[in-house]
Amino acid sequence: MKLKFSILLILCFFFGTGLFAQEKWTMDECVAYALEHNLQLKDFKYTSDAGREDYRQSIRNLLPEINANTSYTINFGRSTDPFTNDVVTNEFFSNPFSVQSSIDLFQGFQKINSIKASKFLYRAAQEETLQQKFLLAFRVMQAFNNIQFFDGLVAIANEQLGVSRTNYQLVEKQIELGLMAGADLYEAKSALLADELNLTQSENQLASAKLTLIQEMNLEGASDIEIQTNISQMVPSIEIPKMESDSVYSKARDFLPLIKGQELRAKAAKKQVGVARGRLYPSLTLFGGVGTGYFETTRDSLGNTLPFREQFRDNTSQFIGVSLNVPISNGWSARSRVKQAKIEKLRQENNLEVQEQVLFQTIQQLVQDYNSLLVELEQSAQNMEAQRMAFTIAQKRYEKGMINGIELFTAKNLFASAQNENLQVRLRSEINKSTLDFYSGLPVFSIN
Repeated sequence: MKLKFSILLILCFFFGTGLFAQEKWTMDECVAYALEHNLQLKDFKYTSDAGREDYRQSIRNLLPEINANTSYTINFGRSTDPFTNDVVTNEFFSNPFSVQSSIDLFQGFQKINSIKASKFLYRAAQEETLQQKFLLAFRVMQAFNNIQFFDGLVAIANEQLGVSRTNYQLVEKQIELGLMAGADLYEAKSALLADELNLTQSENQLASAKLTLIQEMNLEGASDIEIQTNISQMVPSIEIPKMESDSVYSKARDFLPLIKGQELRAKAAKKQVGVARGRLYPSLTLFGGVGTGYFETTRDSLGNTLPFREQFRDNTSQFIGVSLNVPISNGWSARSRVKQAKIEKLRQENNLEVQEQVLFQTIQQLVQDYNSLLVELEQSAQNMEAQRMAFTIAQKRYEKGMINGIELFTAKNLFASAQNENLQVRLRSEINKSTLDFYSGLPVFSIN
């Protein structure tokens, strides 16, 4: 019974493993998995969480400060009696208690500007985290499409290998019938070996592309992955209206996290200038407190130390006051901080302009590639069909002995090259179109 149960468990294990291995991933599933398991994204999230806490603390800094103090002191040698203020030499102890509170009434609007700056920085960290999610999604999309490309190359290589095997078998039969010479067999064998090598290289490239996707997804415990290929077979007409860089840029400029994050950092730098300038103004603080204590030297008329409860009640004192601090000279450090804050503000504004310039140039290149690929895609499809017809004719002529193996091999290679080029152009078009859709604000990825 135990043996049967063990065999059943083993069969279920292998059957379940086979089901997992046969699972095919869509690009959306790959992106979603990568976003959930990427370790670098977690680091950006921690940075965003730290920014949120800084922002909350900047608000809490408006609250009054309240501190309680106590101490236990033993005096010996020459000291001052805390009860009579007389100089004494005998040993005694004291145990004072106090509670103080203070609140800033005016600090040159430093805390208000600090709240606004920390809020901008927190929002910037959120936008940068979102930007990293988009970058990861694009890397996954690129790896996903690389698998589709090399999977297509494997299919092409298998097709070419099948033709070479058929031709090799044909030559063998023709030699047996005396219709071909032995040299023709060597040519057919060379073409067959070349196609086998090409298939092996394509399979190796496919395995490498799969490994890249597995690593981008952080798919632990997996050495292989199967995806749902979805390469469009439709050839767009050159009658499709061409895109314009300015229209795409204006849309991307309004929502792209990279730009929004840098805008927020520029605003935060402006508020930091206000924080630094606030140190040049006088500051006004309201403070107060209450204190009491228990002292060994506090005695009654009989010389006995008064009890703790009585001393705690009778020794109570209160105070309240206002403190005004006027900065006059601090080695010019406050004005130096203002200058440094202004320089940082200019740097962040310049970084914003740099990001805008890079974005426009990127979109400009994408639009140019898009408009060029519209033409290339149709031409490559036409070329592939022409090479297919040429190869079909060459194959028939070869079977009839009208051309030799080298001529057939050349026609076959030209057809394979045309298939490869068409596959490349189609995948480049899909990636280019998806990227432009993203910059146009379309929901390419399901990312919050």
